[in-house]
This record gives sequence, structure tokens and C-alpha cells, in this order.
Amino acid sequence: MHDLDKLAKLLRYYILRSTTEAGSGHPSSSLSAVELMAALFFGGFFRFKKDDTAYHNNDRLIFSKGHASPLFYSLWAAAGAIPEDELLSLRKLGSRLEGHPTMDFPYTETPTGSLGQGLSVGVGMAINAKYLDKLPYRTTILLGDSEMAEGSVWEALALASHYSLGNLVGILDVNRLGQRGPTMLEHNCDTYEKRIAAFCWKTYVIDGHSIEEICNVYTQVYTLQSNRPTMIIAKTLKGNGISFMENKDGWHGKALKQEEYEQALAELGEIDYDIRGTLTEPAMQESRIKNQELSKKQATSQLDPVLYPPDKAVATRRAYGNALVRLAQEYPAMVVLDAEVSNSTYAEFFKNAYPDRFFEMFIAEQNMVGAALGLSRRGKKPCISTFAAFFSRAHDQIRMCQYANSDIVFCGSHAGVSIGEDGASQMGLEDIGLFRSLLDSVVLYPSDAISCERLVERALGTHGLVYIRTTRKDTPLLYTTDDQFRIGGSMTLREDPTDRATIVAAGITLHEALAAHETLKHEGISTRVIDLYSIKPLDMETLEKAARETKAIITVEDHLPEGGIGEAVAAALSHTKTPVHSLAVRTMPHSGTPDELLAAEHINGAAIVKKIRGLL
Repeated sequence: MHDLDKLAKLLRYYILRSTTEAGSGHPSSSLSAVELMAALFFGGFFRFKKDDTAYHNNDRLIFSKGHASPLFYSLWAAAGAIPEDELLSLRKLGSRLEGHPTMDFPYTETPTGSLGQGLSVGVGMAINAKYLDKLPYRTTILLGDSEMAEGSVWEALALASHYSLGNLVGILDVNRLGQRGPTMLEHNCDTYEKRIAAFCWKTYVIDGHSIEEICNVYTQVYTLQSNRPTMIIAKTLKGNGISFMENKDGWHGKALKQEEYEQALAELGEIDYDIRGTLTEPAMQESRIKNQELSKKQATSQLDPVLYPPDKAVATRRAYGNALVRLAQEYPAMVVLDAEVSNSTYAEFFKNAYPDRFFEMFIAEQNMVGAALGLSRRGKKPCISTFAAFFSRAHDQIRMCQYANSDIVFCGSHAGVSIGEDGASQMGLEDIGLFRSLLDSVVLYPSDAISCERLVERALGTHGLVYIRTTRKDTPLLYTTDDQFRIGGSMTLREDPTDRATIVAAGITLHEALAAHETLKHEGISTRVIDLYSIKPLDMETLEKAARETKAIITVEDHLPEGGIGEAVAAALSHTKTPVHSLAVRTMPHSGTPDELLAAEHINGAAIVKKIRGLL
């Protein structure tokens, strides 16, 4: 206990010194959790090989309240993992110690800072430990009381209980003050406990500044086996240990001035600058599942063949489900998550074939994406699916995945007005733009079952964030099993030296483009038709060739014009003189048959014919 007191004082010094040097940061939010983290790290509860961050049986620690990064970095300095002087680089350009934790810092499990997401990521890591790798490591999440207003936290609480994640521990730092004033419940820890216990979590309410009380609870939580997740609800004071900022509003995200820093050091008293904490190492234990390096899995020669009757129409969403099952043995690190629509996305095919690698995430897309990120950070390849429209509610979680070096395949089904009678709320019309906006993302839009299966293969063999857009409606086959597809490619399905215009489409509208081509052909107008199945990255060579050889480019998409295929092609060809015309969904859609809605939005074959007639 004596050493923990000394280490807590050293942590406070590190926090104040680093944020004062930076001239910014969140010292008050860091100070409130000092005892909680000092006891966890150096009291023998957190088990971690500090010289082997990738060791599979290390415990995992996520600062969901990522603004407390000065404490996070200080812990590793006090553990001797990073030099003390590096703390002075906090928040400076080129430093590993950014304002909120990122993957540049080797001890970061996942980037945080957008509140309400850490617990979901922890759920994914805990699922991995319990159900996939069969390892005893624990995942601990430090949460702030302000983020308890986020719905995604409660989604995670519910799912953790459903999957009996006794290896998941939340530590709730109830310091009463948020950014602009008191939190919703302030210090009402009893209400926090009642609400969290209602989700079937084990709960403990403690004084978050009493090291003795903290260690007593940690001894119960971290040494006993349980099938229930645990939440430790700690009453703390923001800015604890410094009289002029302790429990006082107006200090959030505010560093000390030099004279305030000197006053704070005087209040801390004597500091043992040489003391260092020792981390307990985890047990040596083999992982049950050996992860494979998926980026090298490009060859398909050993895969089961893709078989579809050539005369039968098949929806690409069904082909997605078929592909998951066909590829499961080739990619043992693949896991599949679905938001309770697996009988529509056809992820249920994988569920039925590999139930131990399928996880039902229910109607909670934000938590599903967060959990997928946690699984990805533990070396798995999550394939997650829901209706394309509903990924939009998880945009923030998806956005954070791009900062995590994550490896996730997203599949959005029921895209566009072509879903028909279900109406506007079910029509994914923004999804291409959402995923195109992500750094280094891949966006794929297959038009038939064969291309869908091949593109799922490519997605599994590509590291990073890949989005596959599938269609509800059955569509005829366009390709044979000998056709090859690649990321950044396209297929030119109709081409002639006399082509006067090029129609660029993907998915459902590609079939409309082919119908328009036949109509125009009978009128003596030759058109080129390109299947732009890779929307990001684009096949620039093919598009530029079309711009040189034809007089106009017409893009056709079952998506809003903003962020869609038309904008992508127009931007890519902005250096050419060939005009790009966009047909897209531009009015408020309604219920109706797919054919009626494609016509109403002027993205069907007849609308394409009319547009080209008008141009030529």
C-alpha cells in the first residue's frame, strides 16, 4: 500500500508536468482516476508483458475516457515502459503521445476519444478471449461518467450480460463534472448501480481515492471466476489532490499555468521520482486458434468452386451468405456478426454452418461495430452485416475503426429504392458516401452472384476496411466462374469502336444499363457499358479510356447523388473534357414495387435511354 501511495503521487506529478509543458490537455480528468489505475497496474491485478505488447494472453486495458491520456501515458512511464522525458512531448507534432490515445503509442489497444465506444470494443475483446481463443485474459475498461449518457454504452452492457462475459470489467470514474458542468447524475452512485445491475452486471460502489478499498474490491473481481461482467462504480473528485481544482467546475481540458503548476507541486509534497511500479506478467498459455495473415490470402485455386445455374436469377445478398460458408475453412480467423437480420442478409448460412464463429449482435449496430473492432484488434477478421441504411447510425464507430489499423468487412444489404415496398426508412441511400469517406477504405458493389462471391474473396484477402453493397432483388447472372475480379477493377460488358456514350453503373442499375444498351442499339446508337464494381478505388485506366473514346459518360446509381458513383467518377475525370452526367435518387422515395421506384427516380433503362437520346 505504501508503494501504491508513492506511485499515485508520482502519477499526479507526471500528469501535471506533461500537461503544463504541453499547454493543453485534461489534467483534471486524469487526476480523478489516479488511485484506480495505480492499484490496477501495480497492485498485481493487471497482468501484462510490457516488453511484448502482442502477447496473446496479456490483459487488455482500454481508456474509454480517452481524454485522460495524460494518466494513460504516465502509467506506462511509471512502469518503466517509456522514458519519463517522453512525457514532455505530449500533444506535440510527431509525438507518440497524442491528445487522445492512438495506435502510434504501442500500449494503446484501440484509439479512443469519441466517448461511449470503449466498452463495446471491450465486449469484442472479451468475446474473443472466452469463445474463440479460449484464453483467461481479462479486459478492463475505464469509463467516464459523462459517457454514460451514450446509448452505445447501454447496448454494450446488455450484450456483455447476454454472452456472460465474466472476463470483462468496467471501472466507472464518477467524478461528477463533465465538460461544461455537472453530469446528469452527479455523484448519485446508487442510481448508477441500480441501472447497471438491472443489466445483470455485478456491481461494487467504492471510494475511488481509497487505495485500500480499491484493492479489496479488485481482489474479489480479478481473482474470482464469474459468468457475470463486473462494473466498479468509483466515487471520485475531478482534479483530486490539487485544492484549487478539486471538484471545481471550469477545469475540464485546461492545463495549469506555470505559477499554478508550482503551487500544485507544493501541495503534492515530497515525491519519490525514482520509484517505478512492477507489472505482473500473465500466465504462459497457448491460444487455441492460430491467426493467419489474411493479406497474403489472395489465391483462390484451393477454394471450393462457385456454382450457380446460368439461367437462374440470384440476389447478391444470398451470394454473400454462400461465400462466407465457402470461404470459412480458408480463413479460420473469420468471424461473422449480424444485427438480427441474418435471415435477410443471409449471414444465417454461416451461422448454421459455423455456429461457434457467429455472434448475434441484435438491433444494436453501434455496439456491433465496436465489438467488431475489438475482435479485429485481437487478430480476427470480422464480417459484419445489416441493412445498408442502418450502418448510418454507427457512422461514428465506423469512423473510429479507420484510426485503429482494423481489418473488417462490412456488408450492407437492402440498398437503394430497389428494395421496394418497405419504404424510405429501409432504403440505404447514403452508404456508398459513408464508406467512401473513410481513409483508405474499399467500396465494392457486385451486380450478380458470381461477382459477389469473387468480391467477398477479395475482401477477405484485403487488410483494412472493406464495404460490400448487396441487393435484395434477384438478378440474372452476368459472369462465368472464369471471370476475374480485383480491387480497383471494373468490367466492360459492352464495347464497340463506334460507341458514342458510356454508361457506368453497378449493382441493380447495371442491369438497367444493359437493357438501355439493347434499346439504343436497335436505334443505331452504340453505347459502352461498364460495371464499376469497385467504386473505391476506381479503375482509372478504363474510365479514362472511355472518356477519350466516347462523347459523354452517364453514371446510373440507386443512391443519392451526394457521395455516390456519379461524384466519384466526375471527380476522377475532372481533368478530361468529357462531360459526366449523373442519374441518381433525387426525390423522396416511397413504397412501391422495385420497377416502379426505379422508374420514379429516373434510374431505370427507359430513363437511361431518354438521357442519352437527349445528349446525342
